Amino acid sequence: MAKTRIVKKYPNRRLYDTVISSYVTVEDIRQLVTDGEDFEVQDAKTGADLTRQVLLQIISECEEKGQPMLSTRLLSQLIRFYGDQLQGFMASYLERSLQTFLDQQQQFRSQLNTVLGQSPLSVFQTMTERNLELFKQFQSGVIGAAIPPGFGNPSATPTNPPNRSASDSRKPHGSGPQRSGQQSSGQQSSGPQGSAARPIPAVRPMPGSRKL
Repeated sequence: MAKTRIVKKYPNRRLYDTVISSYVTVEDIRQLVTDGEDFEVQDAKTGADLTRQVLLQIISECEEKGQPMLSTRLLSQLIRFYGDQLQGFMASYLERSLQTFLDQQQQFRSQLNTVLGQSPLSVFQTMTERNLELFKQFQSGVIGAAIPPGFGNPSATPTNPPNRSASDSRKPHGSGPQRSGQQSSGQQSSGPQGSAARPIPAVRPMPGSRKL
């Protein structure tokens, strides 16, 4: 296994390559990245790891020269994830997505060269769809492990309807207290003209009849 190449960074911002025993520039460090060289930038005084700081400096200089790869919209979206609960998930997703892109790099280059009946835009679209599918699988796995089974599923916790009392079951639907002015079921309704029943006249005794 090759030993990690150590580059010392001094307070005057100069970089010293311990392998070749010479000072190097940021462009030389970029060449090490391009060649796939395993290296680490250390503070010459404290020994702290400054590799990320130097790599960010290289990205910043590359973005200023030529055609930038990171758009303003992309940078804004990345900044919004700092301090968010999904910051760790996004970092893992970006690493896996970029690794997938690198695994398909040779196939991607051949498709760009031969086109194979596809436009470069369709090739980018296909790879983007694969990355989105990868993110969906990763997201579902993380959320599935975090949420307990049956959470948010109404069928998992059935509820019984409230029991109705016997008096409520015998009570007809829609029945309520009788309104004022309505007749009860025991009262007789008046005739069609609304007149009351006439009294029966008293029977008069016949003349000459005796009283019993």
